[in-house]
Amino acid sequence: MARVILLHSALGDSRLWKRQVPALEREHHVLAPDLPGWGDNPMPTEPYSFVEFVAELLPGVLVGNSFGGAIALRTALAHPDQVERLALVGSGLPAWDWTEQMRAHFEAEGEAFEAGDLDAATELNMEFWVKPEHRDEVRPQQRRMLELQTAHEEPELLWPDLPPLSSLEVPTLVVVGADDHADFQAIAQHLAEQIPNTELVVVPGAGHLVGVDQSEELNALLLEFLSE
Repeated sequence: MARVILLHSALGDSRLWKRQVPALEREHHVLAPDLPGWGDNPMPTEPYSFVEFVAELLPGVLVGNSFGGAIALRTALAHPDQVERLALVGSGLPAWDWTEQMRAHFEAEGEAFEAGDLDAATELNMEFWVKPEHRDEVRPQQRRMLELQTAHEEPELLWPDLPPLSSLEVPTLVVVGADDHADFQAIAQHLAEQIPNTELVVVPGAGHLVGVDQSEELNALLLEFLSE
């Protein structure tokens, strides 16, 4: 039985894993925390670190989607002896050279956020990232995050230095949705090429939120990966 820590996308909170938790916890001890500034976990008022937040839950297996994937990756690089396995799903990557399409989206979202139009920022994210049939589920989670993150001025966010991906020795599963944006297809290929012990899986019919779009497929992949 593994201790499995699920790190959610920035689009929602721990509820994004509601299809994975029951499937995984039959065989494993599963934690799906809200990251600071999401769900039931308010934005900190002092300087903080997502990596150290996650490190306190280790040792275990890290599974991260999107922004949660980037945090899982950085945590595994900072605490390699504490992470038994790593699964990166539609993962972000620090210092990635984003395409024009992605930069334009981030800029539009940022403008709505700065203007205090949280509804507009939420809808931009729904249209860009979430398949139409799941937007009603994800929308309140995204709106909640925007409320938490505008409640007060954001304190300093601390990141550890990033060792090379080639230094990561833990068994790693890289998953990307076939319908995800080109940047995330490219990041998945890059991760699979740079991390030594990696398997890459492209999931048909899934966009950025693989666990929401194709939950049974992701559940099967994770259960197989955990049993290896």
